Amino acid sequence: MALIEISPSSYARSRALSPSDLSSSPSNPLLAFKNRQRSVPFSARRIPRILCSVAPNQVETSVLPTAPADVESKRECFGVFCTTYDLKEDEETKSWKSLINIAVSGAAGMISNHLLFKLASGEVFGPDQPVALKLLGSERSLQALEGVAMELEDSLYPLLREVSIGINPYEVFQDAEWALLIGAKPRGPGMERAGLLDINGQIFAEQGKALNAVASRNVKVMVVGNPCNTNALICLKNAPDIPAKNFHALTRLDENRAKCQLALKAGVFYDKVSNMTIWGNHSTTQVPDFLNAKINGMPVTEVVTDIKWLKEEFTKRVQQRGGALIQKWGRSSAASTAVSIVDSIRSLITPTPEGDWFSSGVYTTGNPYGIAEDIVFSMPCRSNGDGDYELVKDVIFDDYLWERIKKTEAELLAEKRCVAHLTGEGNAYCDLPEDTMLPGEQ
Repeated sequence: MALIEISPSSYARSRALSPSDLSSSPSNPLLAFKNRQRSVPFSARRIPRILCSVAPNQVETSVLPTAPADVESKRECFGVFCTTYDLKEDEETKSWKSLINIAVSGAAGMISNHLLFKLASGEVFGPDQPVALKLLGSERSLQALEGVAMELEDSLYPLLREVSIGINPYEVFQDAEWALLIGAKPRGPGMERAGLLDINGQIFAEQGKALNAVASRNVKVMVVGNPCNTNALICLKNAPDIPAKNFHALTRLDENRAKCQLALKAGVFYDKVSNMTIWGNHSTTQVPDFLNAKINGMPVTEVVTDIKWLKEEFTKRVQQRGGALIQKWGRSSAASTAVSIVDSIRSLITPTPEGDWFSSGVYTTGNPYGIAEDIVFSMPCRSNGDGDYELVKDVIFDDYLWERIKKTEAELLAEKRCVAHLTGEGNAYCDLPEDTMLPGEQ
């Protein structure tokens, strides 16, 4: 998948969010804005300004009062999002909830271009949940990031209460309750997987330190930038004050692709496929589990009786779906990746349907399957909707499934050794068994 490069050496300047706590929204925003306009309690390096498609000298009436001169700060909101509303108690909309702070890295990239508008619209967290978007980019992408913020302004989402942009994770991640880490360096010509692990590992080590320093203590972290399993491990190792259980590597797109292939083979719609697990690494060693999956509540093997197809063609199609898309379209998946991020978040904030589960790359320590501990490994999870999860225990294994699980486990253990210098575990030693990078990472 196409990903945005973030330079860890470029965190020298930033533009960040207003820290205002908007716990409610006006029942009549225009009236409230007209009658009780005030500034958000923040201050900036310079006087805040409107950043819409109107020059300052064309604004007939000042929309934003100046920040108090006696308050020092290094943070600044973006454009129209510097304005909020002062409400009388009887005008507060009781149904709206406390603001959620969402940090997104690689925010000027193609995946984010689809994702941000889903977050802002209420599709992800709900139609009564206001959000603040904290957008992290690189120095070279800052101008594009301003363009993204302008589009968010022009979309007039009532739930989007704050937007900031910046290149310093220590400022952008301030008070983040969700961190969606999409930005990473794509694999260049001739680059070995070990080299990519080192380059991107440094980015995620720095971002882990930033999350540890300034994010909410219960921040949920979704790592999308590849190699996402090991990047998630690096990130959590550099954030010791945040529960390791809060870190996820995105394997939901692989799960969605597997469900698609089973539905096509069985001649049913996608919603008839359940209990689909992706085991292991987000690479060509990943294991789409047809043994525990179900179609119309029946085991897949009772509906699709062609076991040879399941073992060979099905697995290959899921593993190589990204490459097939690139051949057809000329670029890697972006929209479907954004959808899978949304699916992953919603699986954590809504109760899992009875008897079903979902896949996520999570920390293995304490797992009930006998998988090696201290790595990030995709496994079946359930949630009661509070953002947390538990591992599913009622799964079965046969020799075929277990053999493939051990192969992807070996790859992740090799990747872990390759980034030991970034996880605080000594000198790195790279003995990757083979190059199993997914298409689109090259």
